[in-house]
Amino acid sequence: MLLKKIVNLVGSGNVIKNHTMITDDKIRKIQGYKTWSIKRKVDELLQEDAFMYTNLGIDSTTTEKKKVKAISRKIYKAISVISPLDGYILEAHMNEKDLTSA
Repeated sequence: MLLKKIVNLVGSGNVIKNHTMITDDKIRKIQGYKTWSIKRKVDELLQEDAFMYTNLGIDSTTTEKKKVKAISRKIYKAISVISPLDGYILEAHMNEKDLTSA
């Protein structure tokens, strides 16, 4: 079942190929959805985060990598508002990575 959903997602082409970086407006829009559950909001934001990181490659510039990381921090802060525990864990992990790479 899950494999079928993945094949449909990849096969449709409109999700993977035409995906761009998430904007602040889209983050706020997802946060503000009244009909979506907390889980769905967090899942959508994490999916956007994953798309950005998977689009980075060996040919990505340092500027592009920094931009993705900055947007990722905004996503994690938005998740902190929606689900404080999940957001705390994500931000702590990112801060831990920053400390070990310095």
